[in-house]
Amino acid sequence: MNCRLHLLLAPLLMTTATCSAQAQSPLFSVSKVNIGGEGGTDYISAEPASGRVFVSRQTHVMVVDGASGRVLGDIPDTPGAHGAALAVKSNHGFITNGTDSTVTMFDLKSLQTIKKIPVAVGGVDGIMYDAVLDRIILSNHSKPVGTLVALDPSTGEITGAAQLSNDSPEGVVGDGKGRIYVNLEGSNTIEVVDARTMRVITDWPIPDCNRPTGIVYDGPSNRIISGCSKTSVVVDAASGAVVATIANGQGVDALGWDPKEKLLYIPAGRDGNVTVVHQDDPDHYTVVATVATQTGGKTLTVDTATHTVYMFAAEYGPVADGASSSGPPEAGPPRKGPLIGAWFLAIRHQ
Repeated sequence: MNCRLHLLLAPLLMTTATCSAQAQSPLFSVSKVNIGGEGGTDYISAEPASGRVFVSRQTHVMVVDGASGRVLGDIPDTPGAHGAALAVKSNHGFITNGTDSTVTMFDLKSLQTIKKIPVAVGGVDGIMYDAVLDRIILSNHSKPVGTLVALDPSTGEITGAAQLSNDSPEGVVGDGKGRIYVNLEGSNTIEVVDARTMRVITDWPIPDCNRPTGIVYDGPSNRIISGCSKTSVVVDAASGAVVATIANGQGVDALGWDPKEKLLYIPAGRDGNVTVVHQDDPDHYTVVATVATQTGGKTLTVDTATHTVYMFAAEYGPVADGASSSGPPEAGPPRKGPLIGAWFLAIRHQ
């Protein structure tokens, strides 16, 4: 499982590369379709039951058929959209809107907006659905400290809030047993929150993971994986101890986890690739592939029914004055010219 796969992409073409049979490494392929539309993106969410993928586009959310890349619908009026969470049980979806600090509640079947929910703490950003608790959880860059806010997915009512240790929460994930884990980018820690009381239990330092963003949880191994540029970490969810580190690219945001295949997907938006990692056992992880994708693809999602990974990346032309639209990692967000491509990517393996 030590073989590295380097997959080259061309628009609208699927390419594959393979290792020796002795390596027993998965065979990966990547397809890429320009779905059009305006706006960049943040999070992307798959609905395994239907094969649909929800792609945030700043002012609207596009709904795409994952199998074909065909656009199925569009949810408008989502200013500063970050991501969507899908509560299939209640037939409701929720979108975080950072610009006006609201959450758009919509019907999953018709895609029609039901209402917009004001979130008074501000800084609305990340979002996830905890199926066991049956709650939508928001991760907010509110001031003076960050917050988690819980919503009832049936009614959209706010049911609770937790104050965090600083104002830089990023990815959030639940363990299905009453705990929520949130990466705090400003302190290189994982904050542990009691989901029922919405109170902070403890903080765990993860110094090897600088400015943690994406986060996933694996129930059978009771492990948390926090994503960072260059180095991601695996944490024992019982003790908070870092049990493994993983080398990956730069520009990491939301991670993907396929629990059946035991495969972790770490996107690197600056490097334009995805590091694919196999969980050999709870404390040992092997990089099985480095898959070439698209510069700017920093978040992804896994359809656990088809084991397909989806990503969206907006491609920009040069800025008006001819200066480079990218720079070194320490230079901050790159300058952007006009949008010239809206790439919907699917990563599949055999």
